[in-house]
Amino acid sequence: MRLSKSSSQALAPAAGTGPVIVRRHTRFTRIWHWVNLACLVVLLMSGLQIFNAHPALYWGKDSLFDAPALSIRAERSADGELRGITQIGGLRFDTTGVLGASGPTEAREQRAFPAWITLPGPRWLSAGRQWHFLAGWIFAPLLLAYLLYLALSGRLRQRLVPRRHEWRTLGHTLVDHLRLRFPRGEEARHYNLLQKLAYLLVLFIVLPLIVLTGLTMSPSMNAAWPWLLDVFGGRQSARTLHFLCALALLGFFVIHLALVLVSGACNNLRSMISGRYALPPNEETSDA
Repeated sequence: MRLSKSSSQALAPAAGTGPVIVRRHTRFTRIWHWVNLACLVVLLMSGLQIFNAHPALYWGKDSLFDAPALSIRAERSADGELRGITQIGGLRFDTTGVLGASGPTEAREQRAFPAWITLPGPRWLSAGRQWHFLAGWIFAPLLLAYLLYLALSGRLRQRLVPRRHEWRTLGHTLVDHLRLRFPRGEEARHYNLLQKLAYLLVLFIVLPLIVLTGLTMSPSMNAAWPWLLDVFGGRQSARTLHFLCALALLGFFVIHLALVLVSGACNNLRSMISGRYALPPNEETSDA
């Protein structure tokens, strides 16, 4: 087993010497990743608890109760059964068991998101808000620190900014991802274009939007920074964007986790714990 100390050092695979180990993530990146994961799980679950207190979204400055952009509620059917109804604009969906009404059939409960995915599980809005703010005040400064670290250390340009020639391989990279064919050898040392675009989107658009729209919903922040309300078109618009960004982040998390598992779970987890990543051998090498 060989260890390459420098990420820019050229590697020359040689038969019989074992896998090539590189340092893929710095200590700061690894600590930020795991603290960030814990914060986002708490933020998501406590955020759903807060949403349950008023399970509807609007656009603009006011809550138009008769015409929400999205609502999740429960209704009694003709036979008296409690049914969960999710409405997006003029479209209605029966989401019984998941959204609107959940729990055992004989004791179905009216709540937008089920208890198992909210923090705390029971109806407890004040505790949900406390969990949300605690995680938020850890998450937001760490996000700012990480973005500054990426920019000032040069890792943003080195690892995440796409190179001009990479755009010509976008179609090929996309097909490889869909076929679950991942980079090997020296190519696995760097993020490909799809990874770069995904990380840039999450780090510089989705996560900052979540923080800013969250601040926009705070009356205290409205007094200090009233321009936030103008930027997002009102508190209700900010709340809707906050919810949509959380959904986008959840989608990213699910895809990210799936790709980590299918591309080498142990190797990927080890690199995010110890920083040591074994470059997958080239197919020619593995067949030898």
